[in-house]
Amino acid sequence: MTHPLNRTLLLLDIEKFSDRDDVEQAYLRRMLYDVVERVLESAGIDQTLHLRADRGDGVLVMIDANAPLPLLLRVLLTEAPAQLREVNRMASSAAQIRLRAVVATGFVSVDAVDGWVGSDLNHACRLLDADVLRAALRRRSSDIALCVSESVHAGIVRHDHTGIPADAFHPVTVESKNGPLKAWLHGPVPTAADTAPPARDAAPAQQQGRAPAEGGGAVEFHGTNSGVVAGQIGGTVIQGGVINGGVTFNGAPGERR
Repeated sequence: MTHPLNRTLLLLDIEKFSDRDDVEQAYLRRMLYDVVERVLESAGIDQTLHLRADRGDGVLVMIDANAPLPLLLRVLLTEAPAQLREVNRMASSAAQIRLRAVVATGFVSVDAVDGWVGSDLNHACRLLDADVLRAALRRRSSDIALCVSESVHAGIVRHDHTGIPADAFHPVTVESKNGPLKAWLHGPVPTAADTAPPARDAAPAQQQGRAPAEGGGAVEFHGTNSGVVAGQIGGTVIQGGVINGGVTFNGAPGERR
């Protein structure tokens, strides 16, 4: 394994990649790499200044620390959204490409099989998968949502360089297996409701253990037999499409609903 070297890390991931079929995924990957090429070229980062690792639904770029980080951030905030709009303008709804992006810095080693190792890299991957970044992309019209690490904010963003407005970044805390990670999100921070997982459908009354109303017998239908409804009232099996008499459906005897 090589000695750890200080690097800039750019991570990009395609939203809802697994929802697409193989043909759409192949197209999205081509578009992703085209966007990456144009971003790096615009930021003055040539082939000698970076390495790439394919992530299937995304890409990880390890950039030489001598490359201009402010220029990379400026391109991600201005040119990248324009490039994505141009791509999506001519694409079908199934081929729309939207990206989560993270820029971080830290020390990374390369092992004997060309794998990348380092806790700073692990933290950057946690930021890329964070619920707050996913929710931010869902809630905005732009096709890219950017998050930067604490070190990138302290070294670059907070100094309000041209094209990198410091007041457009907001602090967020991302929970991880190794504890909370501080980061900075470009654009509005989603609310807790936005980041919450979708609510599950309510369970049927029988599964929730709902008891029949006192004084009446709840009707429990079990299915059909050649089109004939079969149910049970108070232990008596009934069949047919008409039920006569006072019947309770989770209510008082004789109550109509």
